[in-house]
Amino acid sequence: MKLGLNLGYWQRHADDATETVLAAERLGYDSVWTAEAYGSDAFTPLAWYGARTSRIKLGTSVAQISARPPVTTAMTAMTLDHLTGGRLLLGVGASGPQVVEGWYGRPFAAPLARTREYVEIMRRVWRREEPVTSDGPHYPLPLPGGLGKPLRLITHPLRPDIPVYLGAEGPKNVALAAEIGQGWLPLFTFPSKIEEMYGEALSGAQDGFDVAAMVMVVISDDVRAALDGVKMMLTLYIGGMGARHRNFHADIVGRMGYAEAAERIQALYLAGRKDEAFHAIPDELADGISLVGPPGRIKERLEPWRRSPVTSLLVMGPRDEPSLKLIRDLVLD
Repeated sequence: MKLGLNLGYWQRHADDATETVLAAERLGYDSVWTAEAYGSDAFTPLAWYGARTSRIKLGTSVAQISARPPVTTAMTAMTLDHLTGGRLLLGVGASGPQVVEGWYGRPFAAPLARTREYVEIMRRVWRREEPVTSDGPHYPLPLPGGLGKPLRLITHPLRPDIPVYLGAEGPKNVALAAEIGQGWLPLFTFPSKIEEMYGEALSGAQDGFDVAAMVMVVISDDVRAALDGVKMMLTLYIGGMGARHRNFHADIVGRMGYAEAAERIQALYLAGRKDEAFHAIPDELADGISLVGPPGRIKERLEPWRRSPVTSLLVMGPRDEPSLKLIRDLVLD
């Protein structure tokens, strides 16, 4: 199992994680990942960290496809991959209707078809085999009826096959990742339930397909407090990160076997009863998707992850070098 570090969003003026990234590189971490929603973008922090490192891979988890036309993402990825010596792992995802329609002002329609078309255009850009055209309904190139002509990328990419990962939660999206991607970026992973939830969807994956699962890690002797930290995060995602009748995070929790709890959590949260929503999250759920407690407990709870299809563990939470070293020793032992 490979080990990565997921930094999430860049949120504050002082949130420069350079020292953390340098420590992760010294400790042999395979990758570092950044995110975007409706604040910091995913690529700029990676350029910043990439300029200060030499080996660690640089991943977006994830770049939202509604934020940029596919050729823009392809150009950005090509440029960053060149500047960092071929270290980019390009994670893309459709996000959800609240962000896509509320922030980007774009319709959240046909996410599977849009993602497939998006990835194919990016690969045509990188291959430079011919001027890029697309007759797809979502990103037609050139624009029909206009004055544009097919164009070829001016710069030769360092790699014409930059690895593409898909951020996906539903079985159909996961199947698409297995079909067209080099990896899958699940947000919430209950390792003992992956085969039941996604076994069929992952059956078409090629050799070397990377299941890069994000996992919140809290090293603490106070297991109760650590679990409560995970539950605070789940309260927001299940309760408020999605529309009332279309919340992908609540859906995935439902598929894990907690549908009734997810419905209650969302109802309480949207009613302004956030404390009750927090207490409605089952400890078993919070414990199942995270690694919390003292080192011995974390080591024990790593076993289901080792037996699962997960091939990369992307750690969220710890930023100091002693904690990162402890996690490395537990995971890579």
